[in-house]
Amino acid sequence: STQSRSSAASDVYKRQEYYSFITGKESKSCTILLRGATKDVLSEVERNIQDALAVTRNLVYEPKLVPGGGASEMSISAHLTEKSRTIAGVEQWPYHTIGVALEVIPRTLIQNTGANVIKSLTNLKAKHHKGESSTFGIDGVNGTVVDMKELGIWEPFQVKAQTIKTALEAACMLLRVDSIVSGLTNKKEGNRGGAPNQMPMGEDLE
Repeated sequence: STQSRSSAASDVYKRQEYYSFITGKESKSCTILLRGATKDVLSEVERNIQDALAVTRNLVYEPKLVPGGGASEMSISAHLTEKSRTIAGVEQWPYHTIGVALEVIPRTLIQNTGANVIKSLTNLKAKHHKGESSTFGIDGVNGTVVDMKELGIWEPFQVKAQTIKTALEAACMLLRVDSIVSGLTNKKEGNRGGAPNQMPMGEDLE
């Protein structure tokens, strides 16, 4: 019977007021049951579970981790700043600008903790520019500069790489749109000026 087959495949069978739980070693799927006092709390818990599953999936496909707390962004920023100093002319500005933009992540973490932004960010820059360690980041609780290895804060490499790649593509797209708009504007201004060297009407040609 169906009940006997179910009992044979299951190791634990628990029945509560509204739900029945059947668990087995040979099962290839599972169901996560979420409970919450309100609908908003339940929705928040569901989003957290989805984020956790997405992180697990990324680690399975590419098992690489990078330090969190803004440590990766500040490390990349320090290397780009050093690289920009070795390049002459306007070609150094993309390196320098991207390096400055990456500082937004640790700066935002410091602001969220209510700590002194200038002091903490300066200390973090000094750690990375001196080459002491690339794992120093911002503690999200008190805003101090600590080693992410000691706190055990890591982020998936795949997510971090995709985030930076998307940001660069968005910046390039904005620059292209700005160039197109500027070109159209210049073209319209040229048409408004009228045709140059136009011969006045009524004048005879020899």
